[in-house]
Amino acid sequence: MTITDLPTAAFWRPGDPPGRRQLTSVGPVLLELGGSLPDVTVAYETWGVLNEARDNAVLVEHALTGDSHVEGPVGDGHPTPGWWDGLIGPGRPLDTDRFFVVASNVLGGCQGTTGPSSDAPDGVPWGSRFPAITIRDQVTVEARLSDQLGVSRWAGVLGGSMGGMRAVEWATSHPDRVATCIVLASTAYATADQIAWCQPQLLAIRSDPHFHGGDYYAHGVVPSDGLGIARRIAHVTYRHEGELAERFGRVAQPGEEPLRRGGRFAVESYLDHHAGKLGARFDANSYVVLSEAMNSHDVGRGRGGVAAALAAFTGRLVVAGVDTDRLYPERLSDEIAALRPGTIQRRVTSRFGHDGFLIEIERVGEIIRDALAGPHG
Repeated sequence: MTITDLPTAAFWRPGDPPGRRQLTSVGPVLLELGGSLPDVTVAYETWGVLNEARDNAVLVEHALTGDSHVEGPVGDGHPTPGWWDGLIGPGRPLDTDRFFVVASNVLGGCQGTTGPSSDAPDGVPWGSRFPAITIRDQVTVEARLSDQLGVSRWAGVLGGSMGGMRAVEWATSHPDRVATCIVLASTAYATADQIAWCQPQLLAIRSDPHFHGGDYYAHGVVPSDGLGIARRIAHVTYRHEGELAERFGRVAQPGEEPLRRGGRFAVESYLDHHAGKLGARFDANSYVVLSEAMNSHDVGRGRGGVAAALAAFTGRLVVAGVDTDRLYPERLSDEIAALRPGTIQRRVTSRFGHDGFLIEIERVGEIIRDALAGPHG
């Protein structure tokens, strides 16, 4: 059995319907931690038109299990609808009558950009051979893409969670190429708590007997159990305790008796559902590679600390935390603002915890619209 026979739509492969994806090669990439990738392909989508002055481009950065399909319906090549539907379009916060909006699938991902499920030069998927990458490597690839698109300076770079990590890395790696940086529910560095929550997720995937050290593509079975456990762990951190209590309490899953062996509480069924959804659309190797890239995140590394790194950015910096976020608590947004004078702080009020940056579209849209108001040369 080959990779094309695997019973999953978790990774996009050449020959699959492209949907709205556009694909481009950005060439070889030297990696921060050593080694290189000989040729990196980037999958991206765009909305709107780049103006003659080339100063109206906005880069949208997706989170861990997102991709380039920010806006749009399910269709060939897109098994799920846009993950931030409602923000991009005429008259919307990312107004396509004004902005040229770009979103790319991240380096190490599984929806068209080079990652572990992509073929290495020998024609075999990278699998375990895919090198360790960092958030900085991902931004390096995005900078190559922006060069190809003719965007020398972004009017805005924005994202939440892992996307917020890349947004703030853009501002510190390429401070002259970003006019406005919007960091939602994110941080200037991965905290011990975030790294700690990540560890059991990675162990769950690597402990799955079908993982085969990351070289499962040739075996015809994906490590869905391990990925599902990882997703269950992660999803609890994405939501707020109060919301789970309000929605589920101690209610049994209909037709089941949770106090008997094999029965489930409703909240357990909810986690099972999200585990299954992710397994159908995401590659376990990408989950590992991207999680470790998130652990690497520290804009102050090699730059004299976070404050010194942030000081290099002279554009508009907007940070917004979610008041119920227990994975990326508001104190991390407060810390960015305290270390970088002139930072604009906003708040997303939500009952949904970390996922509030995805769910509270009206409030997030207000923050984006206000941040990008006015000229951005």
